[in-house]
Amino acid sequence: MPAENQSSHAPVDPASDAPRPYGGAAAPGDAGTGDPTAPQKPPRTPARIRTVHLRRFKEEGRRFAMLTAYDAQIASIFDEAGVEVLLVGDSASNVMMGRSTTLPITVEEMLVFSRSVVNGAERALVVADVPFGSYEASAQQAVETGVRFMKEAEVHAVKVEGDASMAGHVRAMVSAGIPVMAHVGFTPQSEHALGGYRVQGRGDAAARVLADARAMQEAGAFCVLMEMVPSDVAAEVEAALDVPTIGIGAGPATTGQVLVWQDMLGMTPGRLPRFVKRYADLRSTVSAAAAAYAEDVRSGAFPAEEHGF
Repeated sequence: MPAENQSSHAPVDPASDAPRPYGGAAAPGDAGTGDPTAPQKPPRTPARIRTVHLRRFKEEGRRFAMLTAYDAQIASIFDEAGVEVLLVGDSASNVMMGRSTTLPITVEEMLVFSRSVVNGAERALVVADVPFGSYEASAQQAVETGVRFMKEAEVHAVKVEGDASMAGHVRAMVSAGIPVMAHVGFTPQSEHALGGYRVQGRGDAAARVLADARAMQEAGAFCVLMEMVPSDVAAEVEAALDVPTIGIGAGPATTGQVLVWQDMLGMTPGRLPRFVKRYADLRSTVSAAAAAYAEDVRSGAFPAEEHGF
C-alpha cells in the first residue's frame, strides 16, 4: 500500500487527485495538513488516472493517449512514458496469439493478459476488452463477465462493443459498479455481420453512429471509443456527448486516441491501416539483434570469458 495513503477512518477529500484506499498514513507535508504557513505544492498530475480524470480532460480541452498492452513489461514502459490509458485489447488474439481475428479469444485468456498489465501499471487506467460471446446473451451474462475482470484481473474498467441495442447490458454493468467504456462504429467482434473491415457512418449511416454513442452515454458509459468513422461524424459525436470520446481511425477531434502498440512501434509486418502512424521500426531492430546473437553463438563469440563465472 502506498505510504501516502490515509487511514480508513480519516476524512477523504473527494476533489483530491491522490488515491486514498484503506490502510496507510498520509505522507509528511501532504495536502490537507491545515498549516497555512506550510509551503504550498503546485498542482500535480494524478497518482492514478481514473475515469473522472478523463471527463475532466474533456472539460478542460485536454487530450489523452491510450495504447494497447498485453504484458507487465510493456505496460510498465508505457506507464512510465505517461500514457494515460492502457487497453488490454482482444486484439491480443491477433498480435499475441497469431490468430486472424479477435473472435476466438476467451475470457480466461483475456484475464491472464489483463492481470499482467495491471501488475505492470502504477498510474495508467487499465481497461480490458470483454471478449466476443461473453456478454451478448443477456445483461446478467454481461455483469457476471465484467465482475470477473474486476475481481480476478483487478482492471479498472471494461470495454464493450455494440450499438444502441447493447445499452441495457451497459446500464446493468454500470449499476453493478463496473465502469464501462463503449465501442461504436466499426466493431471488430462484428466483422462478419458488418461485411469485413469497413468504415462505418458514411452518408445516412452517420446518424446511427451518433445515436449509438448517445445511447451508450445515457446507459452510463464513462467514455465512447469510435473506430473507423469519418472524421466529421466523429467530431459531431465528440461535440454532442458530455463524456470523452476516443478515436482510432476517427480523425483528430476526439478527446483521446488509441493505437495497437505493435502497429505504432513497427512490430507488425505488411501493410498497415491508413490511420496508423509508425513511431519506430522495432521489427528490424529486434530481427537484427536476434540474427547477431545467433551468429555469435554459432561462431563461438558468445559467450565470451566475461560472460562466465
